[in-house]
Amino acid sequence: MSAADREMAPDVVLRAEGITKVYGGTVALDNVDFTVYRGKVNVLIGENGAGKSTLMKIIAGAETATRGRLLLEGQPVHFKSPREAARAGIGMIYQELNLFPNLSVAENIFLDHEAMRRRGFLVDRRRQQEAARRLLERLEQPIDPQALVGNLRLGQQQIVEIAKALARDVRILIMDEPTSALTTAEVEILFRVIRELKEQGVSIIYISHKLEELLRIGDYVTILRDSHRVAEAPVSAIDVNWIVEQMIGRSVSETYVHQERTPGRELLRVEHLSLPRPGGGLLLDDVSFQVRAGEIVALYGLLGAGRSELLECLIGLHPEASGALWVAGQPVRGRTVGERIAEGLVLVPEDRQREGLVPTLSVAHNMVLASLRRYLSGLALSRKKELTAVRRLISDLGIKAPSPQTLIEALSGGNQQKVVVARGLLTEPRVLLLDEPTRGIDIGAKADLFRLMNRLASEGLGVLFVSSELREVMSVADRILVLARGRLTGEFRREEASEEALVAAASLGQGPASEKEETGEWSASGTLQTGAAGGSQIATPAASASKERRDQPRPQA
Repeated sequence: MSAADREMAPDVVLRAEGITKVYGGTVALDNVDFTVYRGKVNVLIGENGAGKSTLMKIIAGAETATRGRLLLEGQPVHFKSPREAARAGIGMIYQELNLFPNLSVAENIFLDHEAMRRRGFLVDRRRQQEAARRLLERLEQPIDPQALVGNLRLGQQQIVEIAKALARDVRILIMDEPTSALTTAEVEILFRVIRELKEQGVSIIYISHKLEELLRIGDYVTILRDSHRVAEAPVSAIDVNWIVEQMIGRSVSETYVHQERTPGRELLRVEHLSLPRPGGGLLLDDVSFQVRAGEIVALYGLLGAGRSELLECLIGLHPEASGALWVAGQPVRGRTVGERIAEGLVLVPEDRQREGLVPTLSVAHNMVLASLRRYLSGLALSRKKELTAVRRLISDLGIKAPSPQTLIEALSGGNQQKVVVARGLLTEPRVLLLDEPTRGIDIGAKADLFRLMNRLASEGLGVLFVSSELREVMSVADRILVLARGRLTGEFRREEASEEALVAAASLGQGPASEKEETGEWSASGTLQTGAAGGSQIATPAASASKERRDQPRPQA
């Protein structure tokens, strides 16, 4: 930015100058400058490993810089802890959620700044719960303040993390991937809250890999690459292609690539899958579909639609589910996860940190956890066979790791995700189930993952993936299934899908609706389809085929 531009720019509330951070022999940040403008959304973007989170941790007091300084309101500051930064009005929403699963929602929100009774010795739990309820109402989320955080879905936990930050009186709020687990509707609510904070003079530092949302919400953009600051510009002067080219040196059109294939035989068939809801009702209600060899099928829907629960049922995590399941024409009899894996299914979970990785183990050990029997030599593991398989996948998937023995927590988010995918591939599945596979990874890692999905499909696998991002769903999938409140409400071929039709199908039954809307489904053209007797049906070949098979013997799902 030129001197003239700076004179016209809003007041600077914080400036990082010459920040360098060295871990052992690794330079995480190299002489980085970063400016935070008052009452603006200051976007920080870069690939995983570029140094974004390290810079934010330094500003938030969780790390100290090796060299460089911070100026807050023009005065040098040096935070030795997050508590000191919080006292100065700096709050942070971390990418990897910083919540205690054994505490309630209200207790997490007010942790370390509890509402005390008048004498100051006891926590005023009623006042905390009421304040937490107001914060959640502001975010339009009916989450019980007394509920244990460990019992919440990932998206709900993300909302609690945001409420936790809003509970403090902040003048600078750092948001590291705040929308990674949120639905489209929840993102809109968060954006409204951000606009309110800006009007109150709060400065936002916003980190995200969702480029379109950065352009919507941001005022200024700073780009890091390989530990250096490489560009800074007002959002009004740039576009998505400019951001991508600054980050990785190639255009966005090279990221979301679809390969034309001719699907083969049916690999996965699901019929009449239902999952009871604790306390009554159904989380999944009579869901039927299929996935063929060489086909990538996307599962789209809003938070609470049942997408993750559907994948969990397929892999055997919900023995209470009912319905029928076939893999490669054979009825699935296994009830446990291990038995489902042996029959050709494998799941890459949404929350890689909590459900997909063991942080104390190496890259190699994380990869082979689900397929150890394949590397037995007698009663002992064959390290030679294990390392051969691991090195092959490290090469095939382009995993950036110093060695197979490197601890998994030393890798970037994108490379950790590739390790979780590699673990699934080592089980030699017929159908690969991916739950939000691009959550929290950068545009380059996304491109690698999409290329891998296309390659696996071309090699004859069936791929079923959940995504909240319309661009991913419409660009990568051959076919799109839409869930709303546990029901399959739409099925679209790639060339027929539109954002309007997908959102309409995903919103079916989410708010006030006519009787017709409550009992219908959306077709690929975006028009409502209803059964002759008021019941619902999807006007697709898949639904017709499913109907014809109802009288066949049905194994348990």
